[in-house]
Amino acid sequence: MNRNVFVLNGPNLNLLGQREPHIYGSETLEGVKAACLALGDALGLDLDFRQTNREYELIDWVQEARDKAAAIVINPAAYTHTSVALLDALSSFDGPVIEVHISNIHKREEFRHHSYVSRRADGVIAGCGTEGYQLALRRIATLLS
Repeated sequence: MNRNVFVLNGPNLNLLGQREPHIYGSETLEGVKAACLALGDALGLDLDFRQTNREYELIDWVQEARDKAAAIVINPAAYTHTSVALLDALSSFDGPVIEVHISNIHKREEFRHHSYVSRRADGVIAGCGTEGYQLALRRIATLLS
């Protein structure tokens, strides 16, 4: 059975730990990746962890997942609130999708309260810090069992 999971990260997450630590914390994306890989191994998941600042690349990866992945964990970052194209790509993916946000987007600016991605996501985790990625992976493991 395919247990490959794409963990996709959108714009500015490469600056995690440097950018607005009062909102996003001090952990780096490399730290998040290491924690995810360790948990993925323990859960029997094969992770493909990626980050891009380019909308088209994120869409290309979602389309690639159609043939290679059983599930997607995605932190679309700012594209959450703007990208119908990302929603369309995710809607063409048959496996489970979990949307992750490090901060609680519902406690922030009004424009962050709307998520196009949530229309496709099977679950949304927001406001749990970087631990949200691990919660998402645990949920994916359950859904794939």
